[in-house]
Amino acid sequence: MTNEDETAAGAPRRFRQREGFFGRTRGKTLTERQARLVDELLPRLAVDVSRPAPPDLAALFDAPVSGVRVEIGFGGGEHLRSMADRFPGTGFIGIEPFRNGMAKMLVALEEEPRPNVRLSEEDALVVLDWLPEGSIAGLDLLYPDPWRKKRHWKRRFVSPANLDRIARALRPGALFRFASDIDTYVNWTLRHCAAHPAFEWTARRASDWHTPYEGWPGTRYEEKAIREGRRPAYLAFRRL
Repeated sequence: MTNEDETAAGAPRRFRQREGFFGRTRGKTLTERQARLVDELLPRLAVDVSRPAPPDLAALFDAPVSGVRVEIGFGGGEHLRSMADRFPGTGFIGIEPFRNGMAKMLVALEEEPRPNVRLSEEDALVVLDWLPEGSIAGLDLLYPDPWRKKRHWKRRFVSPANLDRIARALRPGALFRFASDIDTYVNWTLRHCAAHPAFEWTARRASDWHTPYEGWPGTRYEEKAIREGRRPAYLAFRRL
């Protein structure tokens, strides 16, 4: 197994653009164990977006679940695993196009299997469009790439079109949660969600948006941001 796939034309795919994902999908060479898990475990855990989604997403899981949540860009999977452990009666679909993050998650799931977790390394927009309307109980977008340069802001995941997708997949009353340590992206998200008729910001006090979510485990990226003087924001928007 190589760490650089190739397109039909022979061009390396270490860096490739998908409709909803910009940036690299490969990092350093996977270990032998990680490569084995990508080949053997990932196909068993991956949702198959080439087939129609089941009307009831609970059918995707080996454990009985009463609702399904989605996390886009789970990184190393710390938050996703924590949520799956806290809520064993909820199913979780984690999306991560970056192969090294996915491999790290697979190692953790091999050591501690979680029957209420399914994975995808597809473009998140493909998965969102695959989900039945009103089928998910929540969606988390935590510390996405902020694309700091103004000319790259169009690459940010939060956009009117993607909020339409998220709103379609969420059931009424469900939360779209967004966390970031980048002020411009926080403000960007607040403006876009305020302008979207399907979402209502849940903050009631000035301190709410700097208060971590209940049971928040923290992440290594967040620890680094705080050390470097950036204050995270934790936004939550209710699907109307």
